[in-house]
Amino acid sequence: MGFKCGIVGLPNVGKSTLFNALTASKNAEAANFPFCTIDPNIGIVDVVDKRLDKLSELSKSKKKIYTNITFVDIAGLVKGASKGEGLGNKFLSHIREVDAIIHLIRCFDSEKITHVNSEINPCNDLETIKTEILLADIDIIQKKLEKSKRKLLSPKEINILETKLNSLNDGVDSLPKSKEEEKFLFSFGLLSMKQKIIVCNVDENSLASGNKFTNSIKEKYPKEKIVIICADIEDQIMGLDKNEREIFMKDVGLDKTGLNQLIKEGYDLLNLDTFFTSGPEESRAWTVKKNTLAPKAASVIHTDFEKNFIRAEAVTCEDFIKYGSSEKCKENGKLRIEGKDYIVKDGDVLYFRVNP
Repeated sequence: MGFKCGIVGLPNVGKSTLFNALTASKNAEAANFPFCTIDPNIGIVDVVDKRLDKLSELSKSKKKIYTNITFVDIAGLVKGASKGEGLGNKFLSHIREVDAIIHLIRCFDSEKITHVNSEINPCNDLETIKTEILLADIDIIQKKLEKSKRKLLSPKEINILETKLNSLNDGVDSLPKSKEEEKFLFSFGLLSMKQKIIVCNVDENSLASGNKFTNSIKEKYPKEKIVIICADIEDQIMGLDKNEREIFMKDVGLDKTGLNQLIKEGYDLLNLDTFFTSGPEESRAWTVKKNTLAPKAASVIHTDFEKNFIRAEAVTCEDFIKYGSSEKCKENGKLRIEGKDYIVKDGDVLYFRVNP
C-alpha cells in the first residue's frame, strides 16, 4: 500500500480530467459546469518500479505486485465551503481521509471553460482553498472545546487544542511541538496538517516553461512543492500504447508523465521508502516511512510479524540484480543479518524471520 492523495480545487479547473488521466480511466465526469463531480471518484494506480520487474524476472515469480497510490477526485470547492456552501461539508469530509492533498490550480485562459469567479487568478484561487481549510479546522477544534465535550479531554489536550486554535485564528498553520502532540492533533483529521502539492494545470504551449500564471504561483509560494501539468496532454498520453506514448512525449517535450512527477513528489513529501520481498511465489513492493525499523516494516506484511520478529535477512536491490538471487548474494558476502534496530532503506530486498 502506498498513499492516498486527494485532488482538490475550485470547480472547472480540470480535476476530473486529471483524475481520468492519472488513473487511465473515464470514471470521473468532466464537464463545463460546477459540481459535475458530486461523489468522490476513487482510482488505485500501480507505482510501476523497474527494480521490481527485474526482481520478479530473476526469481521467476508467479505474481508481481507493485505498491500503489489511491487518487480521490473530490467535488469542487467554493468560497464558504467550510460553512456548507456548494458541496462544502461533503467535500470536506472526503478530504479528511487522504494522506496528501493536490491543490489543482487553473493556470490557462479559455473562453470555452467558465471560471467560477469569472477571472483567472491562481493565487486568489489557492488562497480561497487555504482559507476554507483553515476555517474548517477552526470549526472542528471549537466543537471539540465545547463545554459538553471539554470534560472528555485532559488539561494538556485542552492546552494543545487552544494553542492550535489561536494559531489558526491568526492565519498561521503552526507545527506541533512534539510527536505526541502531532499524533493527538492528527486524530482529529485537521486538513491544514496534511501535506500539500500545488499542481498548475496549464495549456499545451505552457507545458515546457510555464506562463504568467505559474510564475505568479512560484513567486508567492517559493517554499511549496509545485508541479506543472497539462491535464489534457496527460489524458492523451494515457490513451496511447507504450511506443506511441514515448514518441508523443518526446514531441511535446516531456521526459516524465504527470503521474510519475506526482509519485516522486508524493514519496518525497511524505518521506516514504520502498522495500521488496522476492521469491518463486511472489515478488512485491512495500511502502514504509523513512527510518522505519525492521520489525515495524515487517508488520506491513503481517501485523503479527512485529511482535514475533527475530531478524531480517537483507540485500540491496542492486546486489540482488547483480548476483541473481539472495543465495548468490550470500555466497558473495552481500547478504546481511539485521536485528530489531536495523533501519530499513529504500531498495532493500528483505526476508523476515519470525517466531511461529
